[in-house]
Amino acid sequence: MKPLKVAIVHDYLNQMGGAERVVAVFHKMFPEAPIYTTIVDRNMLLAELQDADIRTTWMQRIPGVLRRFKQYFWLYPFAVQSMDLREYDLVLSSSSAYAKGVPISGKTIHICYCHTPMRFAWDFSAYMEGMNVPAPLKWLASNTVKLLKQWDIRSTGRVHHLIANSSVVQQRIESCYDRKSVKIYPPVDVERYEMNPEPGGDYYLIVSRLVSYKKIDLAVQACSRLGKKLIVVGGGPDLERLRSLAGDSVQFTGRLSDEEVVRYMSHCRAFLFPGLEDFGITPLEANACGRPVIAYRGGGALDTVIPGVNGCYFTEQTVDSLEAALKDFEQMSWSPQRIRLHAEKFSEQRFKNELMALVERHMQTDSGPYTYVAATKN
Repeated sequence: MKPLKVAIVHDYLNQMGGAERVVAVFHKMFPEAPIYTTIVDRNMLLAELQDADIRTTWMQRIPGVLRRFKQYFWLYPFAVQSMDLREYDLVLSSSSAYAKGVPISGKTIHICYCHTPMRFAWDFSAYMEGMNVPAPLKWLASNTVKLLKQWDIRSTGRVHHLIANSSVVQQRIESCYDRKSVKIYPPVDVERYEMNPEPGGDYYLIVSRLVSYKKIDLAVQACSRLGKKLIVVGGGPDLERLRSLAGDSVQFTGRLSDEEVVRYMSHCRAFLFPGLEDFGITPLEANACGRPVIAYRGGGALDTVIPGVNGCYFTEQTVDSLEAALKDFEQMSWSPQRIRLHAEKFSEQRFKNELMALVERHMQTDSGPYTYVAATKN
């Protein structure tokens, strides 16, 4: 068998979200494969990535780039294209923006796990909504979007195989790029969570970055109106606005440790998920604890919430619609065991098995299949 040299590529490693958890699982699957990224904030790395061989671009040397990384949107295509990946047989990218644009040599196969087509280019107005961006920069950004979209189309055309993380993203890939994709749901580390067989507690829960497009204001206002206890875990630029909307029944904890988040999940009445997300891992983490979810009927939740099994929907992104769903929810009964079994269908091992099967299917040569060997570090 021919040795397989693998490189992992990600947009930027400066936060700890679902996309970064995918990279962490890539790292588990190919532990010696270097991870190429534009910038890294080592204080924000997931524990699973602390030992990784992370290689950044020249953007890492820009003063203040970690604080103002969104303002450098126009530089990322150049930074990604400066990556030298000629020595690798397989490039495995995790991308919601730029990483899928890496240059690939003739012998290299590029498989991209696409979290969504680039929001900035394809849905500029929604992306900028609620962001405190100076008017001159917003004007510049709006006039750059067409060029960025053209680059995104061209660079995505060079990807050999696209993987979508949900049904809605699969549809977006076809709409934006006129490309078919395979659907593999993201990994959920269900083993990290223990099911609580007891009935839920007296509070609803949100765990999220506090940004406007997450629509957390709907939950804050609905629970405030009804006098229902809501605990909001997380931080972000929308915190002060959300505080101004909150009644006495809403509590903001800020960012918490993983252990504290698990404790809140295990004892909540239900997990609230009011945003339109590409997939959404946190609701399934709550499900792994045996807790149901109340989600907006759209986006990735359509793949993960089965009404009456592990949660229920509200149909419009309005306070009234969520209020009605909360009232209906409180008339229902739930089986923690059944909810946990549903979450287990999205396990990390399932993700590894499906991804490795796809890699093996596409990494064939005239002399037979590749076998993975560790890449040497520079």
